[in-house]
Amino acid sequence: MKSLKSSLTFSQIINMNVGFFGIQYSFGLQQSAVNPIYDFLGASPDEIPLLNLAGPVTGLLIQPLIGALSDKTWHPRWGRRKPFFFIGALLCSLTLFIYPFSSSLWMAAGLLWVLDAGNNTAMEPYRAFIADILPEEQQATGFLTQSFFTGLGITLANVSLFVFQKNITGSYGQIPYWVFGSFFLGSLCSIGSVLWSMSKTEEIPPSDEELAKIRAHKGGLLEPIIEILAAIKDMPKVMWQLALVYLFQWYALFCYWQNASKSIALSVWKTTPKENPDLYQEAVGWTGLVNGWYNVATFMSAFGLVWLAKKVVQNSFMYYV
Repeated sequence: MKSLKSSLTFSQIINMNVGFFGIQYSFGLQQSAVNPIYDFLGASPDEIPLLNLAGPVTGLLIQPLIGALSDKTWHPRWGRRKPFFFIGALLCSLTLFIYPFSSSLWMAAGLLWVLDAGNNTAMEPYRAFIADILPEEQQATGFLTQSFFTGLGITLANVSLFVFQKNITGSYGQIPYWVFGSFFLGSLCSIGSVLWSMSKTEEIPPSDEELAKIRAHKGGLLEPIIEILAAIKDMPKVMWQLALVYLFQWYALFCYWQNASKSIALSVWKTTPKENPDLYQEAVGWTGLVNGWYNVATFMSAFGLVWLAKKVVQNSFMYYV
């Protein structure tokens, strides 16, 4: 018999989503700190797009693959989703710790691939984790709480750049010490927040029927790829429409993230990374503050959207009744 989902208290929903804070702190550093590190290491502007390929490519390949694999996973002790987002968070934590020690462009680019692989390994199962555990009437609250921690994590990652840049001096090679501070804090947040959520939230065991399907699953790398292609083929029309919207949205966001620091340095401080590295560091710090404020809107509005989502669901239910 299939396990029934029990309603959770608001504090339990908070605890289960805390891990997303660390994952998104890491993502915030990717947005605002990785490209300045490339600049510190001497990258020319035309090299930046190629050095940023890790994000879109790993997101395109790893998220659906990990999602499909986690659907067919169950361990009596470790659960279904937890092994994946724990491994992803651990990979992020280790990479964030090592990243500021990058001594060359290609070392930094290689570590970005590892970091983004870790982020995407953690992110997709974490979203499914919410849907697995919460009953349908609480899922809007669960996902919007996740949005709150998304905005909070990214905001604090960005603001840390400003705070540390103002208070930490000196450098290790070409990388300023304040960059180390932000990445070390991110390393701690990444694994610490995920361990908190894992310890506070139990996964629901699959039914006997689901277990039988999992055990009968033969595995193999090609099978989840085939399933993903079939799912893409059968996507509803509205999903294709959303895909088009996200295509243009992410194009614009990557253009912004890659050029924000250099744009602020050039427009406010009238300099470039090579002309005046000290002023460019100040521009990077202010870019973190600017990025932090635009993300404040994300997590401040998240709980207001809970009310809106509930109203929409309630009105839809009354309409169909």
